[in-house]
Amino acid sequence: MTKLSFYGAAQEVTGSCFLLDSGSASQRTRILIDCGLFQCPKFCDVRSHDPFKFDPKSIEALFATHAHVDHTGRIPKLIKEGFRGKIYSTHPTKDLAELMLKDSVGVMAKEAEREGNAIPYTEEDVGRAMSFWEGRNYHDKIQIGNFEVVFYDAGHVLGSAMVFVECPSTTLGMNKKVLFTGDLGNPANPLLNGFEKVLGAEILVLESTYGDREHEGIEEKKLKLERAIEQSVVRGGVLMIPAFSLEKTQELLWEISDMLRKKQVPNIPIFLDSPLAIRATEVYQKYYSYLNRAYVDKKSFSFLNFPQVHVALTTDESKKINDVPAPKVIIAGSGMSTGGRILHHERRYLQDPKSTILFIGYQAPGSLGRRIQDGANEVTLFGEKVPIRCHKETIYGYSAHPDYATLFEFVREKSDTLKKIYTTHGEPKSSLALVQKLRDNLGIPAFAPKYGESVEI
Repeated sequence: MTKLSFYGAAQEVTGSCFLLDSGSASQRTRILIDCGLFQCPKFCDVRSHDPFKFDPKSIEALFATHAHVDHTGRIPKLIKEGFRGKIYSTHPTKDLAELMLKDSVGVMAKEAEREGNAIPYTEEDVGRAMSFWEGRNYHDKIQIGNFEVVFYDAGHVLGSAMVFVECPSTTLGMNKKVLFTGDLGNPANPLLNGFEKVLGAEILVLESTYGDREHEGIEEKKLKLERAIEQSVVRGGVLMIPAFSLEKTQELLWEISDMLRKKQVPNIPIFLDSPLAIRATEVYQKYYSYLNRAYVDKKSFSFLNFPQVHVALTTDESKKINDVPAPKVIIAGSGMSTGGRILHHERRYLQDPKSTILFIGYQAPGSLGRRIQDGANEVTLFGEKVPIRCHKETIYGYSAHPDYATLFEFVREKSDTLKKIYTTHGEPKSSLALVQKLRDNLGIPAFAPKYGESVEI
């Protein structure tokens, strides 16, 4: 018998953490899929400090689906509390996770200072975590006690993986096959290869971030981006783009550079104001072989080698962006405005009626980005009340997540073998809407589990 427990990303988007427990007294094996930060409404929400609902010492291995901190951000805390097993991911995920985790320490430290709290771990703890970490290739078989685990390309960000697990069943001599999607990719992303076709799963743990809506098509999203840039130029304002350092930034840079090259948009400066995004972009170039080589030409492949693109690694370089007259485009983290350099630009330009803030990624409930997106008239930044007078735009097509139609097709092609589906990584309305559509249209038992819920598989 194997038990699956949901200790995060259950009727919410962040905090990904799933426990598989073989449950056999004589041959017990426990593994985790992901161990991420809870991030709503803060970068490191209070629940990220709470003790784990299981004994970290009892976990034999952890499998990280990708490097985003809502999937990896509590791994150093897990080790501080006794975990001594192996951590597995793809090679790019290992490199990117080290960058993301070290960066998160700085963001958490600033947040903790404001709130009067302690941070859950230090950069030294991140270093310890990396000593437990092992990179593997897609399709490698990893045997951990009773479980056999294989990574498949999820197409979400560089190195992202679905985790396919064969685990003991109550039926003698039979194994159950469970597929954890992690975060799936948006097929409209030209840089990545998209998610692989994985068949044979009986239990599906499915992401549902956009389980209740559809995205714009490839051409429509490009046209919306082009128009946002052009309108910002006409108004003589600043186009602010809060962007996640991993994937969205790289795709944006690639597409804006392409528009500049083809003279589809005016020749204005583009500032990448995120040390993390700059370093992550270097990892993208290191792992060129993981990208969509049918689209990306290796000879000219670079996100940063374009005259109009300027990078700001240091604080002084970031401050100098203010001296450049509008119009200009500023791409900065964090993607939900929960921290990072975008906050400084928002304090300066949210009150400017000529400027625009463009949302291209998911904005979690309670986050500053979501409040702005939902129509707040005023926000508080660095203790200062800032009125919102700028224009607000949203393009869903640049999301690194699939929409409802893609998720439905992903499930439909597996419907011959699927016995149960559990929707995760989504707000209740998204997860529950997808559950209902899957039940009604495919007749597969589907559920949206709550935090702490356990099921036998």
